[in-house]
Amino acid sequence: MTIGMLGFQTTISHPVTIAGTGVHSGAAVSITFNPAEADFGIVFQRQHDDGTVSEYRAVSSQVGNTDLCTVLGFSPTTSIATVEHVMAALYALGLDNVLIEVHGAEMPIMDGSSAPFIDAIDQVGLIPLSVKRRYIRIIKPVRVEAGASWAEFSPYDGTRFEVEIDFDCPLIGRQAWKGDLTPLTFRNELSRARTFGFMRDVEKLWASGHALGSSLENSVVISDDNTVINVEGLRYAKDEFVRHKTLDAVGDLALAGAQFIGCYRSYRGGHKMNAYALKALLSDRTAYEVVEAAVPRSRAGQRELIAVNAPEFAPWSL
Repeated sequence: MTIGMLGFQTTISHPVTIAGTGVHSGAAVSITFNPAEADFGIVFQRQHDDGTVSEYRAVSSQVGNTDLCTVLGFSPTTSIATVEHVMAALYALGLDNVLIEVHGAEMPIMDGSSAPFIDAIDQVGLIPLSVKRRYIRIIKPVRVEAGASWAEFSPYDGTRFEVEIDFDCPLIGRQAWKGDLTPLTFRNELSRARTFGFMRDVEKLWASGHALGSSLENSVVISDDNTVINVEGLRYAKDEFVRHKTLDAVGDLALAGAQFIGCYRSYRGGHKMNAYALKALLSDRTAYEVVEAAVPRSRAGQRELIAVNAPEFAPWSL
């Protein structure tokens, strides 16, 4: 098996803006993707009404709350919420360097999937930069558990996700998605999967100040009789639920600060478990190595990768 997208880092050719509603705040929000130089990484800048700016690198050390979404930052007045769908799109497309200007407290939910963000990036396209991309290659298993839930990284010649969910709901039940992650696979099999929720939870979420922008336009809603309320039904027959959980996992693991070479498996996971597993991996220096292509190529096998000096490349610690 070969590993795609090896070679040089990328950015976008021109700025592009996308606007919508925050799923939790219900407020109008907009984001602008801006080109950035090599080794800049992915950086979010929240623009406040008083002219100040809160800046966060999209890395594990900056992750705060993970209860209902993934949040960068540790203060509600400055943090940026619901970054996982955007991060999944950037990771899957191989976009390494971008400055994201945010007007609002969270990402726009759009249709509840990553597809609108992919469409926005496709409008301007990616361009290569003159610096090699580096990867985190898993070299030994790392596993975390919490109750009946677990997640683990293991060595693999490629980037693979194996995600399984198990809901006490006959409509969902036990579902699994397994596959190697490539731009094409993400576009076709995961990108359009929407966030989902239950009608029985709505009043509780509203009371806590969450899901104020949720609607049938951006969420799959399951009624009390275990049927889908949305008129159009599911985008992926029966298993849109696990596909969205996989999409979330892609976005959460993108906060490693670099793409990884290995397999990620989870059972009954979510944002909190994804963050827990990623931090466990990055805290164990014997579990991974940082590598890059030995020579500039569009594709290279695992044996054509060389290790680099990891202490000089540890964006997750910033």
